[in-house]
Amino acid sequence: MKLKYKVLIYNFLSFAVLFVLFRYILYVSISMNSLYLSAIAAIAASILAPKFAITRIEGIEKIVMKWVFIKGFKVL
Repeated sequence: MKLKYKVLIYNFLSFAVLFVLFRYILYVSISMNSLYLSAIAAIAASILAPKFAITRIEGIEKIVMKWVFIKGFKVL
């Protein structure tokens, strides 16, 4: 599998897991319209989800991750 497809899958899975988690937490704690809950969960998940990208380090393509909770990039 090409690295760009792996990065796409990682980005989607990290967003999807956080979105479902936030959506459930908001549903349990707040009684609000379903559309607003989904919008709030989507915004929170897009901000807090780790971002994956491909970079070329010393001539080799590698996957790197940038996240709000870590400083700099982490090479995977």
